[in-house]
Amino acid sequence: MKRLIAALLLTATPVMAFDISAMTEAEKAAFGDAVREYLMANPEVLVESINVLEERRVASEAQNDVALVAANRDAIFDDGHSWVGGNPDGDVTMVEFIDYRCGYCRKFNQQVHDIVESDGNIRLILKEFPILGQDSETSARFAVAVKQLAGDEAYVKAHDALMDLRGSPSPEALGKIAGDIGVDGAEALNIMNTESVSAVLRENRQLAERMAIMGTPTFIIGDTLLRGMPADGLEPVVAAARGGNG
Repeated sequence: MKRLIAALLLTATPVMAFDISAMTEAEKAAFGDAVREYLMANPEVLVESINVLEERRVASEAQNDVALVAANRDAIFDDGHSWVGGNPDGDVTMVEFIDYRCGYCRKFNQQVHDIVESDGNIRLILKEFPILGQDSETSARFAVAVKQLAGDEAYVKAHDALMDLRGSPSPEALGKIAGDIGVDGAEALNIMNTESVSAVLRENRQLAERMAIMGTPTFIIGDTLLRGMPADGLEPVVAAARGGNG
């Protein structure tokens, strides 16, 4: 009996080699005791089984994410309204979903810029995804309004200023940012709540829902979806995407 239990546990087969329901109550009790005895004596078997299950779960999620990217390629990489920077003809595209009140987005903002600049062959797309309350919404609306009013160069300046803003994005604070980057602050504030701005945020939210994106920063690099900043940074993911012509 113990040898059979060991074989079943080590192979982690999903189908039992015998019918437990055919056992008598006494046999079931003895089997249960034997399983417990074996696991207590060999706890590493449980660890191995859990590791296998985790590997399968991660692989399954990665496959599902690749399918999500493939199904939403146009909205991800060519939506017609998101800011595109870096090298427009780069061989790898990096997309980042951002929230200006997200501590990690703030922490890694300069790192993202540095990677794109030092690499020289990355196409960077920023997608406004305000999910952390009214200040997030206000900041995103201002950034989109600046882009629509004054173009890409003004947008990225507003983007960086909003990432550095520590207080609330009050009209006064936003007006100062507008002045610092050479944009008409009153006009930017006036168009923040227009349908053209709302449409951008709405499309981004709908895309995020389809992609099961619930947090920031979220990156898409080539065909790889990253829900957060990887421990080893973005460079290895960029290299992998480039190796696969992603």
